[in-house]
Amino acid sequence: MTSLTTFAALIAAAVILVPLFKRAKLGTVLGYLAAGVLVGPFGFNRVGDPESLLHTAELGIVLLLFVIGLELQPSRLWALRRQVFGLGALQMVGCGAVIGAALAIGLGLSVKAGILLGWTLALSSTALVLPTLAERKELTTQYGRESFAILLFQDLSVIPLLALIPLLDVGLPKAGRNPLMGLVVLLGIVLVGRRVLHWMFVYVARFGSRELFTAAALLCALGLASLMEAVGLSMSLGAFVAGVLLADSEFRHELEATIDPFKGLLLGLFFMAVGMNANLDLLGSMPVRILSLAIGLLATKAAVLWLLRRLAPDGAGSARPLAFALAQGGEFAFVVFSMVEQGRLVPGRIADQLTLAVALSMALAPLLFLANDWLGRREAKRPVRAFDTLPTDPPTVVIAGFGRVGQVVGRVLMKQGVRFTAVDNDPEQIETVRRFGMQVYYGDAAHLALLESAHVGSAKVFVLAIDDVERSLQVAELVRRHYPKLTIIARARNRFHAYRLIDLGVTLQVRETLLSSIEIGRGVLGSLGVSEAEIAQTVARFVEADNRLLARQQAVYHDEQQLIQTSKEARAELASILDLERKQAVPAKAE
Repeated sequence: MTSLTTFAALIAAAVILVPLFKRAKLGTVLGYLAAGVLVGPFGFNRVGDPESLLHTAELGIVLLLFVIGLELQPSRLWALRRQVFGLGALQMVGCGAVIGAALAIGLGLSVKAGILLGWTLALSSTALVLPTLAERKELTTQYGRESFAILLFQDLSVIPLLALIPLLDVGLPKAGRNPLMGLVVLLGIVLVGRRVLHWMFVYVARFGSRELFTAAALLCALGLASLMEAVGLSMSLGAFVAGVLLADSEFRHELEATIDPFKGLLLGLFFMAVGMNANLDLLGSMPVRILSLAIGLLATKAAVLWLLRRLAPDGAGSARPLAFALAQGGEFAFVVFSMVEQGRLVPGRIADQLTLAVALSMALAPLLFLANDWLGRREAKRPVRAFDTLPTDPPTVVIAGFGRVGQVVGRVLMKQGVRFTAVDNDPEQIETVRRFGMQVYYGDAAHLALLESAHVGSAKVFVLAIDDVERSLQVAELVRRHYPKLTIIARARNRFHAYRLIDLGVTLQVRETLLSSIEIGRGVLGSLGVSEAEIAQTVARFVEADNRLLARQQAVYHDEQQLIQTSKEARAELASILDLERKQAVPAKAE
């Protein structure tokens, strides 16, 4: 089978299956794995040498680590040091010890084999977890940041793991795997690499060729990766270091945009190659043993990580999603198992079984994300804990919702010495805010009993800063019905949210993007040389016209045709006002 036909078969399988799996909310990774099984030896057998394809596709992991390094500026790495070297070390030691002991006892292996296998299986799949979290828009959540930190520590721990393999006497040639030489080369790259890479990209950028810049970006990632592999370290580590060295560079964003298409394509190819290399004959001959190993790996890692995270400070909210996200085995296990299979530390049949168990654990990983979502929805149906007891002294202001907007309002009130009571129904958000010294209470403002406990009736102002539109409207209706004389100032996500708030009698509302957009407009006009007086006049006219438009459209926003017509009329009206003012200003300037 020709290479062209091979790639055509791979792309066809991916194009058919990946969208179906994504639509079923099973994730793109499981779609790529299924595509690999479909075209591999246990499907249509359209690929002659899946193992060599796997080695090629590992470049996807290399480029993924390069992009991760680009995002990790040294200042950010220092800020994450507790999660990386605290939580990351706990996960590796805890999971590695339990898994290693279980395998040594259950499979009758030596202590050396238990240490190596435990350490290897404690690693999770960076190539699976990070794209999945990004796809689900959960990288910025608490458990998303902690997952990133643990995966980063795991990538760093590859250095001593690779150094350990020759020392355990697995029968591999020790030449070329001197850990001291690897550390010396790594230190040299860190010391001089930043300046050298900066000079290289400045030189390339002078020619203004995008193709040449792409070639330089690939050379940077793959060149350092190859150098690290030559001295016995991980290719992924070399690419990661290259990214970190360029994290503070002015070329960072362009490099990320240049590498991203190659990274996505090669990562998809990597997971297809994993699917092709899965020995399904072994699964057919000993299904109970293989499934027990895969499920045992998932359950052990999830249980250990859940327990460790629960014992750590502020771990209640992120323990379960973190445990589910990192329960699978990692792609680096395929590398280690192929190495130990050549030696005498672990029998080849056991290495094959563990390789298939890791592949199955990666295939089951998207289902764990779905299970976590299901458990989260069940928990959301009932309060995870009793609402907090609120202060007995009536506040001047009550703030419902203490996220991005509510926190800024609270800080302004604190500066002025205004007493306020803030409530929010997100326990994770509350714990985060409390760590920074701000007082916020757990409770749902959509409950009348909580509003009464917060002494809303005695407050002068009720700030409605809830992010969710439907919950915001629910609270607005409740407050307006029971406290009709109370001043409500509401956050509106957009114009339609503002229209619905006005329907409920909330006449004071601020669209969350309006003021920031106006300030950006001021900055643009200033950069174009427009005078401050003219900018102020333009902005004032715009705000006045926009408020009139909001009032007119609020009466007709249910009728789309009327809404479009009023928008056109308002734009024409504003343009004529500005044009008239500009003409009137010309003689004045001439005088």
